[in-house]
Amino acid sequence: MSKIILNVIKPSVNNMTVRVFLRAAGLDFTEHDVYGQTRTPEYLAKAPSHLTPMIETADLPRGALWESCAIMQYLCNKHSLNQFYPKDPERRAMIDSAMFYLIGTFYPYLARATYPALHFPQYPGEVGYTDADHDTKEQARKAAADALAEPLEVFHAFYMAGKPFIGGDQPSIADIRLAATLEFLEAIDYPLPAWATTHMEAMEKALGTAYSEPAADVRGYIAYVKAQREEELTGTA
Repeated sequence: MSKIILNVIKPSVNNMTVRVFLRAAGLDFTEHDVYGQTRTPEYLAKAPSHLTPMIETADLPRGALWESCAIMQYLCNKHSLNQFYPKDPERRAMIDSAMFYLIGTFYPYLARATYPALHFPQYPGEVGYTDADHDTKEQARKAAADALAEPLEVFHAFYMAGKPFIGGDQPSIADIRLAATLEFLEAIDYPLPAWATTHMEAMEKALGTAYSEPAADVRGYIAYVKAQREEELTGTA
């Protein structure tokens, strides 16, 4: 079995997802912070997508794999980590659906709502990417933030349905992806419903430092950005 190299950019919740997972799973890996390096010829030769998180292992057909959910699914299958990704087809289908709903529906809203505050680049084709005036961009950002409530309630009512985790009594890879994603909402002081706060606290309690150490990098960056914004508003910089 080849050792895993994990390439990350630490302030990202997408990266936090796999950083938490690898620690919680107890897999042997080396972590590389590739901030500022993902457009280099060396990185692009491995990952032409220039994305993180990205794992490298000789066991893979092309030696590399990106996309946080795909990485977790692959490693669970590879190492029989059934506690995070049960083999039962119906339970697995719910976990897959929750992750795909997150990345396909919830995360695009979250990115539009939080990326401007975090100074992350917006996606081409969106208002935030254009040279539209500040008010227009802010209206688009607020509309995305307002849209978060509906998919959030879907996680609560459908995927969790009275259980502590999407995975049931213990965290699944879908829970790791959801909890990490919710961390970004602190950037805009989003009023999380009580169940979501409870879920994040339960995840950190269940996974311990496997969760809290990667989360600290995301929280630290958010705190830094918010402090900078406060200085700009008050003129104390």
